[in-house]
Amino acid sequence: MNSDIVDLRAFYSSLLGRLAERSIAMAISSVWPKLPNERLVGLGYTLPWLDRFGVDTERAFAFMPATQGAVVWPPGGPSATALVFDEELPLVDSSIDRMLLVHSLEHAESPRETLKEVWRVLSPNGRVVIVVPNRRGVWARFEHTPFGTGRPFSRGQLNELLRDANFTPSAWSEALLFPPSKRRFMMRFHNILESSGRRFWPIFSGVVVVEAQKRIYQGLPVAKRASRRVFVPVLSPQGAATRSRSDG
Repeated sequence: MNSDIVDLRAFYSSLLGRLAERSIAMAISSVWPKLPNERLVGLGYTLPWLDRFGVDTERAFAFMPATQGAVVWPPGGPSATALVFDEELPLVDSSIDRMLLVHSLEHAESPRETLKEVWRVLSPNGRVVIVVPNRRGVWARFEHTPFGTGRPFSRGQLNELLRDANFTPSAWSEALLFPPSKRRFMMRFHNILESSGRRFWPIFSGVVVVEAQKRIYQGLPVAKRASRRVFVPVLSPQGAATRSRSDG
């Protein structure tokens, strides 16, 4: 089940969502090396972190999967949002310095193909930062948060997937080490639980965060892949063209 854009916005506007955003931001910061004049693309629902990490970039874009829906970003300027298919990004080869994936890979039809497309658009020294639900974590077991939907990953599974797509994982981190409880008295202790969890139970974190670098291999011939996507105009009712022809 995919997370809808309305549900994602509602979650991150709640108190639990704001605490989750802060926890993930801290984990991303620990694996986020500075890249001068970088071109950054967020794939999935990355707006809370693009606002934070996209400030010093040359340019930043928010790519949102078609199955999720999209909203305008940034709210106070020209739109940098695009509705995309994660296996067919509207970018030329080697055009992006870094990609951030949140609420993306766990919902991908083929995570391997998605990562291969990320590899294609990244520059030779490009990097990808991925946030996915942890298979061992509590957050993946409850559906009242976006991390309870989609396909969770273990660190080993994610490591194998990245290497298979020609990425070298270089840094790991964890986030969401406090329980996903909506009760306010529990959320008061999130700082204590988060810091304690990083020390005593990191394997049970809610999400796994990894930073990986693109590997450059020799070119190999591959078969041309036809698009599996079918585009249907949203504002054109299906069947309207057929009726108009029959009326004539």
